[in-house]
Amino acid sequence: MTQIEPLVGIVAEDISVRNAVLDLVVPLGIRGEAFASAQEFMARPHTDPPACVILDGDLPGISELAVQLELARAPGHVPLILLTGHDRLPKSLGTMKGKALTCVAKPWKEDELRLAIREGVSRQAPREEPDLATLSRDLVGESTGLRKVHQEIDLVAKTDASVLITGETGTGKELVARAIHERSERRTRPLLTVNCGAIPEALFESELFGHVKGAFSGAVRDKIGYFELADGGTLFLDEIGDVPLPVQVKLLRVLQEQELARVGDTRARKINFRIIAATNRDIVSDVDAGRFRQDLYYRLSVFPIAVPPLRERREDILLLAAHFVGMYAAKMNIHPPQLSKGNIERLLDYHWPGNVRELQNVIERFVIVSQTGEVQLHLNRNERQVPRRRLEDRAPLEGPGIPIVTKSELRERERESIVAALARTNGMVAGPRGAALLLGMKPTTLFSRIKALGIVYDASNPWRQGRQGKTVSASRSQESHPTGGLAGKNGDGKAAAHIRHSKSPEEGAGEGTHPSDEVTDPLHSKRKASEGDV
Repeated sequence: MTQIEPLVGIVAEDISVRNAVLDLVVPLGIRGEAFASAQEFMARPHTDPPACVILDGDLPGISELAVQLELARAPGHVPLILLTGHDRLPKSLGTMKGKALTCVAKPWKEDELRLAIREGVSRQAPREEPDLATLSRDLVGESTGLRKVHQEIDLVAKTDASVLITGETGTGKELVARAIHERSERRTRPLLTVNCGAIPEALFESELFGHVKGAFSGAVRDKIGYFELADGGTLFLDEIGDVPLPVQVKLLRVLQEQELARVGDTRARKINFRIIAATNRDIVSDVDAGRFRQDLYYRLSVFPIAVPPLRERREDILLLAAHFVGMYAAKMNIHPPQLSKGNIERLLDYHWPGNVRELQNVIERFVIVSQTGEVQLHLNRNERQVPRRRLEDRAPLEGPGIPIVTKSELRERERESIVAALARTNGMVAGPRGAALLLGMKPTTLFSRIKALGIVYDASNPWRQGRQGKTVSASRSQESHPTGGLAGKNGDGKAAAHIRHSKSPEEGAGEGTHPSDEVTDPLHSKRKASEGDV
């Protein structure tokens, strides 16, 4: 499938030229890739061909010619924008015969170069129909709320209707806007994202609608606004509730008439765009309070989409976590770490005030620290201050399909789970790769449960279960096991660990006995054996 966002190649020996052009390309919703020489450009991977190439005419002659020859041999139409300080075009441009060519004089005017880039990208060959499943790859989840969002995207994408996306911070409103654009007929043109909350109030009109030279103090040249840059494409106004009231009046007229006049200009310019807006505020309350124009609200909310918070789509939490684990592990080129049972419970019990963005940050840190052996989650807020799921909020365990488990069966299941975890960790109890972390409990608690359930380990028969009435010695090596495991050294140098009890502490311990009783060391056990205690 052809890449949705067009790629522009920038070939210039001067780094200041490369950076200046990149600064112009990125706001247009276009990807830019810079090369310091023709050799770098021709050595690039050919899996993602550029839609347009910007070539600095000050490259050494052979390099300039090499790029042109490369484009001349390329299939389809790869437009070339030549930055030149010459009055006449270089003779080598004969190699571009039949190809789209634009020359921009140096030093260039930003508006002129922007226009050339947009025209160059628009000349690219038609792209394949996108795979809609792939376009929604970032909107992960199977909850009822997210399914409804997908259905609404499908309904509105093929129209030009204005869309107002509402939802808390971090719920993925920009992903919804991008999905609408990429499923629309405008997908071959740019999607421009404007964060209205980041624009100073005095600059709103200039940023959105542009200005002409001399319109105000400091306006030393003409400037194209975001609406003109989005001509033919989609303009996404994020945090629309932060637009000042005086600007809302002009914004409403632009939406109604599909034309605008730059600041300081009397000439109206026709533009063709699709508007998508988003806010994390209660916009209806703002309308009632007079902070947001009612007529503008109706104009923007032709098709409203409400994105649910993560706490209302808990069935998506583990799907999102697995998605982010795989994504960041692939970026870091490491094996994806596993989430323990304890980590899974913490993910499900957390309230997620920062929604999907907070979950993404938590998982990214989890994947990073997993390279050190630590597989513990670090939530960004104090969990004790976050409301956890109450017992009465959980699904009731009733009905003919729910089996009743006896106390002895529960005990047997616990024993089997601990044995399985110990076998997986090769006897390691504590530490970043220990069984305690897999089971979601403290190492001291796991040591106590191992003793209480009569679980023993030896090299010949790892992790067998002790039986009531049979005396089994319990010991840990005098030398601390570096990994927190139970295995010590016996006389043959083999790993061995034994738990000493005549009865399970839960089944036959007297008063004062506790499953977490101290475990004796081998020297102490030998001393007691010589005294006839064992």
